[in-house]
Amino acid sequence: MEPVFRTLEIAAKLAVRVTGTRITYQGLENIPASGAAVVAINHTGYVDFLPAALAANKRGRRMRFMIKAEMGGVKVVGWLIGHTGTITVDRQAGRGAYAAAVASLRRGELVGVYPEATISRSFELKEFKSGAVRMARDARAPIVPLIVWGAHRIWTKDHPKALGRTKFPVAVAVGEPIEPVGSVEEITTTMRSEMTQLLTATQADYPRPQGAYWLPRRLGGTAPTPVEAAALDEAELAERARRRTGDT
Repeated sequence: MEPVFRTLEIAAKLAVRVTGTRITYQGLENIPASGAAVVAINHTGYVDFLPAALAANKRGRRMRFMIKAEMGGVKVVGWLIGHTGTITVDRQAGRGAYAAAVASLRRGELVGVYPEATISRSFELKEFKSGAVRMARDARAPIVPLIVWGAHRIWTKDHPKALGRTKFPVAVAVGEPIEPVGSVEEITTTMRSEMTQLLTATQADYPRPQGAYWLPRRLGGTAPTPVEAAALDEAELAERARRRTGDT
């Protein structure tokens, strides 16, 4: 029994109810009812984790997420990390987090991973890192592709939060498990293809008001193109590096 995790689940459901958020789910049967799996989630905003976690909850499961180690510096978040089995990732030294994730999988748990590593400003799929596939191969666990769409309207990069009673619709789509058989490159290509198809289908069934900041450019929105988004990401990383070195 994990009382902190249970309290968070209750709080998450209450938050959804209070804000009027309408979450729809497709393909929940693809989340294993038992046993390990790497759940590969697209990353468009700061609250993607919540609909993904609730999808697992609907299957009677709990998901261990991998998050940035810096989040542990926030006192409340640090406490929650220590009581929910969350796996912190130090981007300068990720071996410990990787080992912890594989160990969690070998215990038969679900591990939620963002293959893109960072939020996509274009709301398209970015280049995938290899960690999700490598840990799935090492733990001999399937990869479950999962798409969250609409949660980025609540809170994403470069835009104000919308945390009130917005009643935004949020869609969660889960694809069939992918067995980690083949090379890392082959499995990554399969995973990306499956997630692209899920994302495209989910977007097709979602409202698409022209000019919306939260819509990809190809769908008539004003989000940065993938090339523009990459330039913004590079500028952000350069600014962080400048601050670390104390340059002006």
